Amino acid sequence: MKIAIINGPNLNLLGKRETAIYGQHSFDDYLVGLKQRYPQVELHYFQTNVEGELVNELHKVGFDYDGIVLNPAAYTHTSVAIGDAIKAIKAPVVEVHISNVHAREDFRKLSHVSASAAGTITGLGLKGYELAILWLLEQQA
Repeated sequence: MKIAIINGPNLNLLGKRETAIYGQHSFDDYLVGLKQRYPQVELHYFQTNVEGELVNELHKVGFDYDGIVLNPAAYTHTSVAIGDAIKAIKAPVVEVHISNVHAREDFRKLSHVSASAAGTITGLGLKGYELAILWLLEQQA
């Protein structure tokens, strides 16, 4: 099974930025643990701070992968293009947010992604990525 994990802007700074909200671990370190826990899954990782590159990556993996775990980060609240890209591809997408966006600023409560995603996991820290992978694995069973 092939699953892509796609992270949006500023998530390259996990472990360094706003650690009270996003935690103290880098995503690279977390990814090593995911790969060890799920050796049967080919995990592909992509991160960018550029909206168009997120759309391009969704197009690239969206027809060849079995599922996508997407944290569009701040683009969640502004990008119609990412929502449209999800609608255009075949692979199911699980939207993940590390923080509970509904407990934060009002502008974070709007998602242009959720309606296009198979589901959303929010506020469970990095554990949300693993839960998304587990759900995608169950869909293939």
